[in-house]
Amino acid sequence: MRRGRIAAALAALLLTSGLSLAQESTAQAATAPCEGTYTIVVGGTWSRWDNDRFTGSIQQHVGYLSDIPTGLGVRSGVNELNRLVREQRAACPGQHVKMGGYSLGAAVVHVWISENWRTFGNVNAILLADPKRQGGPGTNGSAAPFGGVIGYPLAGADRNFGNVPVKSICYWDYICDESAGIGTYPKNHNDNYWPDFNMDHHNDEANEQWYNGAWYPW
Repeated sequence: MRRGRIAAALAALLLTSGLSLAQESTAQAATAPCEGTYTIVVGGTWSRWDNDRFTGSIQQHVGYLSDIPTGLGVRSGVNELNRLVREQRAACPGQHVKMGGYSLGAAVVHVWISENWRTFGNVNAILLADPKRQGGPGTNGSAAPFGGVIGYPLAGADRNFGNVPVKSICYWDYICDESAGIGTYPKNHNDNYWPDFNMDHHNDEANEQWYNGAWYPW
C-alpha cells in the first residue's frame, strides 16, 4: 500500500514536470583542447548546463531535458552526451574522457556507459546518487520499482558497465538506495554529496563503490 502511494505521488510529479521542457543548451562547445583529460558532467533534475553543481577542471557541461525525470529526459541526455564525447574523440583520438553525473544525470551517464562501452574506450565514470544503482551493498535505486511510470531507459537497476571503470557514490539517500527510506529525500539527496561534486577529487581509474561512507569493491 505504501509503495502504491509513493508510485502515485511520483506519477503526479512526473506529469507536472512534463509540462515544462528544459531548453537544450545552444552554447555547447564543439570541441575542447586535446591536452589532459576531457571532463564532461551531467546535472540532475531541473539543472541547467551552466548550473549543475559540478566544480573542478571541467571542459563540458551537458544540457538536456532535465525537467522531465523519465526515460524521455534521460534519452535526451544520453543522445547529447554521446554527440559531445564523440565529437571530442574525433578531434582528439588519444584523449581520456572522464564523465560525471548526479541523480538524473547519473542515470544519463549510467545508460551511456551501458550502451557505448563496446565502441568507446579510454573513458571512466563517476556516478553520484544514481537512481539506476544496483544494490549490494544496500538495495536498488529508486528507478528500479517504477518501470511502468518512468519508462526506458531510466527504469531498472544494473551494473552493465563492461570494462569501463565506474565509481558509484550513495550516501543515505532514497534515490540511489530504497532502503534509506523516502524520508531521506530531498534533504540527504541534496546535501550529502557536496565534496564529491569536485571532479578533480576523482581519478581516471576509480572503479569502486562508496556506500554510506564506507568503501566497497565491485
